[in-house]
Amino acid sequence: MIARIWRGVVRREDAVAYANYINSTGMAEYRSTPGNQGAWMLRRDEGDRSEIITFSLWDSRDSIRAFAGVDIDRAVFYPEDDRFLIERDLSVRHYEVVA
Repeated sequence: MIARIWRGVVRREDAVAYANYINSTGMAEYRSTPGNQGAWMLRRDEGDRSEIITFSLWDSRDSIRAFAGVDIDRAVFYPEDDRFLIERDLSVRHYEVVA
């Protein structure tokens, strides 16, 4: 099993709207892709910013390719991301789940 983790930052006052938006786009797409075993969004507020992390579990790298395309280390963005994100990782990290 492979864990896929991405990080971005929004203004704190935009955190709820961004979370709702990502839940209806990216998280919904994660969950509907065959081979996905679950997807979660984490939020941590610090000062006037909110860090958002998406965490999903996949059967294999091949199942991730069905969602993300050939370059699975490249982050997938949606149209409204530019409106919300003030900081973003352009890449995604993958970890093999060992326990």
